[in-house]
Amino acid sequence: MTIGHATVLPGADGGRYPDGNSLLVRGSSATALIDPSLSIADAGDPPGGIDRILISHAHEDHLAGLGRYPHTPVHVHEDDGVGVQSLDGLMSIYGMAPEIERRWRQEVVERFHYAPRRDAITFRDGDVFDLGGVTLHVVHLPGHTRGHSGFFIEPDGIMVLADVDLTGFGPYYGDAWSSIDDFERTLQRCRAIDARWYVTFHHKGVVDGRAAFLALLDEYEAVIPRRERALLAYLAEPHSLDEIVRRRFVYRPHVQLTFVDAVERRSAELHLARLLAAGAIREVEPGRWVGVR
Repeated sequence: MTIGHATVLPGADGGRYPDGNSLLVRGSSATALIDPSLSIADAGDPPGGIDRILISHAHEDHLAGLGRYPHTPVHVHEDDGVGVQSLDGLMSIYGMAPEIERRWRQEVVERFHYAPRRDAITFRDGDVFDLGGVTLHVVHLPGHTRGHSGFFIEPDGIMVLADVDLTGFGPYYGDAWSSIDDFERTLQRCRAIDARWYVTFHHKGVVDGRAAFLALLDEYEAVIPRRERALLAYLAEPHSLDEIVRRRFVYRPHVQLTFVDAVERRSAELHLARLLAAGAIREVEPGRWVGVR
């Protein structure tokens, strides 16, 4: 699908994880590829003529196709640079327990073809990439990761949202480098962006028009308080963090992924901290919390 100067390169199964929707943006003097997906990695003949690659953030599914372009300049936000530059740096972003990290590290290399780029160039909020008659403006959107960023493409009015993906799953803030508070601020920043099209890396792909975008954003944002209410209801009786992780408030019970428990744990820790600060729960003994009635 082509919109303005951009072409969406859809991933398998509508860009559902572990795949995603990459974006090719062509100007009169240069062409940029945003977030080379697993489909790019596995393509027999990936898109050619790429002058630069822009990475929205350092996560395995957004880096999967990077190894197909070993000599093309790569750009990423300064806060996520370490995740593109080395595997150890990427693991530090996730912040997993040693046994989970050991398995995940292997999967990132074997399944997602991770190829470190020590020469990655960092950018900041507000930086502009000029492709010749087409510009990409960096919009820092932290919370998912510290450096998670989108790109506003002019003159077309395209907002690339990356992993503010508007899915029913809701916001993901399950890494050591994630923040619910930052994610909520990011959602408010997204709400203020007036674009013609909004493009997500997963599922939705292209959302046509501001009204449709805002409706999806409302549903997406509502997942955060819904998770928090469900956790608070569960804490009508005292529970430990391990019990909360097993109960699952982010993933459905049938989902089997290497990192699920790590994500549940980090997400629960963030919600517990918020509830504790709000006086909604109390710690009845070390590592066990209950709601305040």
